[in-house]
Amino acid sequence: MDSRSLGSILLETSSLTEEQLEQALAVQRERGIRLGEALVQLKLLRSEDILKALSIQLGFPYENGIEVDGIPSDLISQLPISYAKQNEVLPLRREGKTIIVAIADPTNFYALDDLRILLNADVQPVIASSYEIVNAINAAYNKSDDAGDEAISELNEGEDISGDFNEPVDLLDADDEAPIIRLVNTLMFRAVKQRASDIHIEPFEREVKVRFRINGVLYDILSIPKRAHSAILSRIKVMSHLNIAEKRIPQDGRIRIKIAGKDVDIRVSTIPTAHGESSVMRLLDTSSVMLDVDKLGFHPKNLEKFKRLIDHKNGILLVTGPTGSGKTTTLYAALTKLNTNEVKILTAEDPVEYQLHGINQMQVNPKIDLTFSSCLRAFLRQDPDIIMVGEIRDSETAEIAIQASLTGHLVLSTLHTNDAPASISRLVDMGIEPFLIASSVIGIVAQRLVRTVCRECARLYTPEDIELERLGIEREFLKGKQLYRAVGCPACLETGYAGRAGIHEVLFITDKVRQLIIKNADASEVKRLAITEGMISLRDDAINKVILGVTTIEEVLRITQEESLG
Repeated sequence: MDSRSLGSILLETSSLTEEQLEQALAVQRERGIRLGEALVQLKLLRSEDILKALSIQLGFPYENGIEVDGIPSDLISQLPISYAKQNEVLPLRREGKTIIVAIADPTNFYALDDLRILLNADVQPVIASSYEIVNAINAAYNKSDDAGDEAISELNEGEDISGDFNEPVDLLDADDEAPIIRLVNTLMFRAVKQRASDIHIEPFEREVKVRFRINGVLYDILSIPKRAHSAILSRIKVMSHLNIAEKRIPQDGRIRIKIAGKDVDIRVSTIPTAHGESSVMRLLDTSSVMLDVDKLGFHPKNLEKFKRLIDHKNGILLVTGPTGSGKTTTLYAALTKLNTNEVKILTAEDPVEYQLHGINQMQVNPKIDLTFSSCLRAFLRQDPDIIMVGEIRDSETAEIAIQASLTGHLVLSTLHTNDAPASISRLVDMGIEPFLIASSVIGIVAQRLVRTVCRECARLYTPEDIELERLGIEREFLKGKQLYRAVGCPACLETGYAGRAGIHEVLFITDKVRQLIIKNADASEVKRLAITEGMISLRDDAINKVILGVTTIEEVLRITQEESLG
């Protein structure tokens, strides 16, 4: 064990300077966090640098890369996965009577004491990164990614793939099943591990392509022999309780499973194409859905406006944006904040994506005439305080929503428009009178999702003039700040991005805006007035997030090129 301080060791073993150390120590004192956390938050060092210094200070070896194949299965069986993930620990091997255990926080002595009891042996800790340990836990408890390659190899060798598709098998209990079952299970596991939102299984003339949508972008994952396609679709249909024999019409189903300790809800959609049925599985991780309005990425001014809007007792609040822009998550976060014992909340959704405790949620079903408008009519007889309608799709739904808002209810809903002011024009196009819109709508939130740079590999750089010109800002606006560039590392699957953040514009319906709506002014005129009154446009919010280091110029330009943000 080294008696030197962590800071002293880091000055010798890393690129840290005395000035940077003083800066981190000041942040440590101010925020009451560890020195290592302060250094990582300030992006002065990577977490690996801190761990290597800790290994020197505490005298524990640093494990660079965990080989999952060599971990004895009996060690895994003695340690619950929930405990392993919560404490970021994993037994690796035996050395005599001692068990070597990887741990991300070597100062977590309580966990080490627990391991001695759980494993019934002395333990010797080695330090590894949190990322390495979590990945190894997933692989050790849920089969390695090689299972998919093995299954495909078996398919290529011509093994019988007809299988017995009558009974779906639990994902974690499929050790000795047919290769098709292992392949489908592995795809789901890999999708969760790589934080994918969708799995696309697309048949073509000679092959079946598997793609994952990660942070809004599609990536090729596997190519599967065409003759396995029918069996794969049958397996997916069995798991989602769809009709295996019906291949001519689209079908929708649902799969509920647990993967690596996470409850995952999978929405399944199949459609017939020229080369067979195409399937898309949308993964909804119910354990990680963001239900806190403070963590949705709102600019402080926008957050204050949004909170004022949802505090209204009546009126319509609209959230707009294209499919996959996080509208439902924003509405769920608002409902979670509003959900108290004093109010009754009813929702009509298509489909119900996440179960919210204490809120009455209804799924629309057009086949039995249970539409958004019919749900809304029924809601008004249920004495609600707050109503959420998944989407205003037609004039009938819009009219009932307005009626509900004018009779003392707060109504939350979504629209598909490019920005906030365009929502007013959309309602007018539906046949709603401008004076009704002006008297019922209290605010409109437009949003998009941009990918956030990976904190492990992002690099500071000074942008070229042409980049700033494309973004539409002057160099003086940066005030000498450097921006981040996405690089790519194993932690972000070499994409340079990890996760997504929202960009927003919040249109508060003020008296002046209300007057323009009554005059049936166009969206551009409403937008100009709103900006003079302090509205932050989507583009300005995106630029602000580039300057703050949340995202990159390239990402904002990608979103901007897809559609005009104004």
